Order: sequence, then structure tokens, then C-alpha cells
Amino acid sequence: MYESIGTWWMWTGFFIVVLAMIAADLLLLGGGRRHKVSVREAAGWTVVWVLIALAFNGLLWWYLDGSAGRAVANEKSLEFLTGYVMEKSLAVDNIFVWLVIFGYFAVPPEFQRRVLLFGVLGAIVLRTVMIIAGAWLIREFHWILYFFGLLLVVTGIKMLVFADKQPDLASNPVLVWMRRHLRITDGFHGERFIVMRDGVRFFTPLFLVLALVELSDVVFAVDSIPAIFAITSDPFIVLTSNVFAILGLRAMYFLLKDVADRFHYLKYGLALVLMFVGSKMLIVDVVKIPVLVSLAVVASIIGLSVAASLLLAKPHAPPRALLPARRK
Repeated sequence: MYESIGTWWMWTGFFIVVLAMIAADLLLLGGGRRHKVSVREAAGWTVVWVLIALAFNGLLWWYLDGSAGRAVANEKSLEFLTGYVMEKSLAVDNIFVWLVIFGYFAVPPEFQRRVLLFGVLGAIVLRTVMIIAGAWLIREFHWILYFFGLLLVVTGIKMLVFADKQPDLASNPVLVWMRRHLRITDGFHGERFIVMRDGVRFFTPLFLVLALVELSDVVFAVDSIPAIFAITSDPFIVLTSNVFAILGLRAMYFLLKDVADRFHYLKYGLALVLMFVGSKMLIVDVVKIPVLVSLAVVASIIGLSVAASLLLAKPHAPPRALLPARRK
């Protein structure tokens, strides 16, 4: 039940492709210079990352069709596509949090690129470790599927209830601890995270931003990793679909950052997706929902929430006081 289609050379080839894509993202999407990513540039790279993921899925189907048969090829390629769509959708909530973090610290657009680069790299490493650990846990302790399912349902309900609540960064325990224990500079020093003054190490506000971005990656990985295991238990499919979705996340951020407020109902859709996949895990030993049905449900929920956001006015909310750009 928990065997993987991934051979040693498939794993090796995948990691080579990932390294090449990271290098391309680093060198081409802004390069090594300070750079403000335009909407046009972000849109182009978003399309590129999606096409690369679909091309990978096509190659996977072609290989499995010849080596394992048409049925296996169809099943695994559909699992990859479902996992990719779901992870890409859930990542949008991560983008909303990034927007709050950058706004709170008043990070100039040209500095955001480097923070997100490290954020994406950290997310890839973190999810690789979590997926390997999750696959082992599911293989050794089948009952943990019920724990994952319950976690997703509870998370979905909380997201549904607190969909309109903004994160309170001022009272974030990690941020409070860093401000009390680290020497923080008064302002930004370009894209640098650490500066030296008279032999003393100081951290810049951009370091605090990076720490919160990495923390958000941890929080969202706790949701998205169990969710993908509701679709498939194959570690190769789980990891590849996750990583391909994450690789295009930086470009998608720059594409959506100026219009994210328009998708005001998307959080409700994401909450319903988590509740659906969590419920699927809870009934896995009673009713097995086909992957095609899961893909249709996830795509329909996300599509309807986006359409509702574009067609319906945002519910009136009382004005909120602006967050301070930065506190010493």
C-alpha cells in the first residue's frame, strides 16, 4: 500500500531538475542584484513553473505507461496533478501571511525578492524532511492517518471561523523573543540580514522578516503535508507535487501581491478543502474516495471561491488601526 514508484535514478533526476530550477529562479527572476519584480515578469515565470510541472507529469505518465501499464500511469499522474493543484491552492494562504509580514515591517519591494528566495529554499528542505518522516510514520503506524485527518478538520474549522482575522504580529512570541534578545538595527541595510558595528553583530529588520517567513513555512507545512497524504501515500508523488508547487511560489507572490485583497472568499474555500481532505482521511478504511473525485472537489471549491471573490463585494469590516512599520 505504501510502496513508491520512485527508483534511485528517478529520485536523482528529480533533484537535479529541482537544483536546475532553483538556479534558474535565482539567476533569471531578479538575478543576484537588488530587483523589484514586475507583474509582467512574475506572470511569465508563473506560467513557466506551471508548464514545467505539467511537463514533468507528462513524462512521468509516459514512463509509467511503458514500464508499469496504462492503469498505473493514469493513477499516478492523476495523483500528482491533484496534489499539485491542492498544494498550489493552499500556498495562497501562505502568500496572504507574507503580505502581512512585509507590510508590518514596511519592507521595500526590491528587498522582498531575497527574503522569499531563502523562504522557498527553507520550505523545500523542511517539506522534504517532513514528507520522508510522514511516509515512514504512515507505513509503521496506520492509525496516524486518523490523527492527520482530525488535525486537518480542526484546522479547516479554525480557518473558517477566523478567516477575516489578521495575524497579530506585534504579540508573536518569536518576534517578541528576538526583539528582547537580539541587537536590532534601526533600519534596513540593503538586502543584508546581519551587519557588524565595531566588532559587534547586529541583526537587521530584514532578518526578523526572514525568521517570520520561515516560521510561516513551518505552520503551513503542518497543514499541507497531511493533506497530500490524503491523496496518495507514495513518497515520490507526494514530494514531487509539493516541491513543484513551492518552486513557483515566489513568482506567484509577486503576481498576486497587488490584487490579493480581491480574493476575499478564498480563505473560506481553503478551509473547506482542508475539511474535505481531513474527512477523507478519517473514513479511509470505510470509504475510499477516488482521486479523480478528490481533484474535482478541490478544483470546484477553489474555483467557486475565486469566482465569488470576483463577483461579490467584500463584506463590510470596521476600519482597523494600521500596524506600525517597525518597532525597536
